[in-house]
Amino acid sequence: MTLKKTALFFGSFNPVHMGHMIIAQHMLNESDLQEVWFVVSPHNPLKDKKTLAPDHDRLFLVQEAIGDHPKMRASAAEFQLPQPSYTIDTLVHLNENHPDRSFSLLMGGDNLKHFHKWKNYEILLRDYELYVYDRPQTGDTRFDDHPSVHFFQSTQMNISATHVRKLIKKGKSIQFLVPDAVFHAINASNLYR
Repeated sequence: MTLKKTALFFGSFNPVHMGHMIIAQHMLNESDLQEVWFVVSPHNPLKDKKTLAPDHDRLFLVQEAIGDHPKMRASAAEFQLPQPSYTIDTLVHLNENHPDRSFSLLMGGDNLKHFHKWKNYEILLRDYELYVYDRPQTGDTRFDDHPSVHFFQSTQMNISATHVRKLIKKGKSIQFLVPDAVFHAINASNLYR
């Protein structure tokens, strides 16, 4: 049986925006990946939880962003795991539940710079491939020459979830910064106000 090459794109997606979607599509176009799963994190151990919208709201927005895209999926895998969630534990969980897939990690170069702080990063490098898209001002990392790490140029968009949240708080439009379905869902809700 040939395993389906599936990249896990971890994030708080608070909220998901066009930059996330463009990166996922770019990696599907430019690499050997067959799928990208957006793994919505309930709590990143390296981030402050106070600014997070509720888990299921963020998951819903990712589902809305993806729509019927045949090669993308929203995953709530980490919602079932102890918090804070660690990538290594999520991979063990997903491998047990999806033996038909070969999982890899999709991340920005800024995450690779701090990869040595991740729980069991040596095992991650040994057992999984890392698909790394460039981010501004990343610089070199100690993993640049590692055989499990693959680098890709990506279309750069100077957009962040933090900026999107600030615009919403100020009552400004976020149209075209987020997918249309996300724009409408946020407008119809009280999220980020």
